[in-house]
Amino acid sequence: MSRREPVPFAFLAEADSFRSNVTPPPRRRATPGQLAGRWLLGLTIVAGLVGALVIGTPAMQHPSPAATQHSEASDGR
Repeated sequence: MSRREPVPFAFLAEADSFRSNVTPPPRRRATPGQLAGRWLLGLTIVAGLVGALVIGTPAMQHPSPAATQHSEASDGR
């Protein structure tokens, strides 16, 4: 047994018990062009993320002490 209390936005509380007798129209199937476009968009996004990772990874690595070279001009002699 549920208690009926006045609540703000009562239409939201009643929405759970509402049942429609109208069936939605069936979804249209995507055309081959639309499917190809979705695949191409997804592939482009993934390739961009992978490319950013490949290009950015060497920049985030710490240089080893043996790899750093000092020029004579920067020594201040």
